[in-house]
Amino acid sequence: MFICIASMLVIFFISHMPYQEQDIKPFLRDKVDLSNIPLPSIQFEYDGQIVSTDADPYGFIEFLFRKAGHVIGYCLLSLLLFITLMHTRVERKWVYVISGALALLYAISDEWHQSFVPGRTGHWQDAIIIDGMGVVLGLLVGYICTSLIKRKGTNGRFF
Repeated sequence: MFICIASMLVIFFISHMPYQEQDIKPFLRDKVDLSNIPLPSIQFEYDGQIVSTDADPYGFIEFLFRKAGHVIGYCLLSLLLFITLMHTRVERKWVYVISGALALLYAISDEWHQSFVPGRTGHWQDAIIIDGMGVVLGLLVGYICTSLIKRKGTNGRFF
């Protein structure tokens, strides 16, 4: 359980950092020259803002990094919750439901928390869609691992 709480604390502290401290665009501009790299023209709207490779390729790359961070963070959190609950007497089907629900509830509370951080905003899309994809991915990894382990005769337990 300690590792689950540690994961939540890492997410909390990253979310509590003002955007200016997390902005990687200056680093990208300094280290990566995109002027000679033909990027495909990609444009979409996210939370009322246009995200585009044409208008701001560094902003587009940063957007992808930030959203990937959401997916990875909540994948890890849901997997850790899943592993923790697999070591209890909770029925397997409820392990999926409880670990997924806890991770998603934490994602929602974290987006609300971000709405109070200078330069940050809380987006429901991040909590439900982006973080939710991470949660589903983490549960899928847990399912695959327990299925493989169960075939080896360990009753679906990790350890």
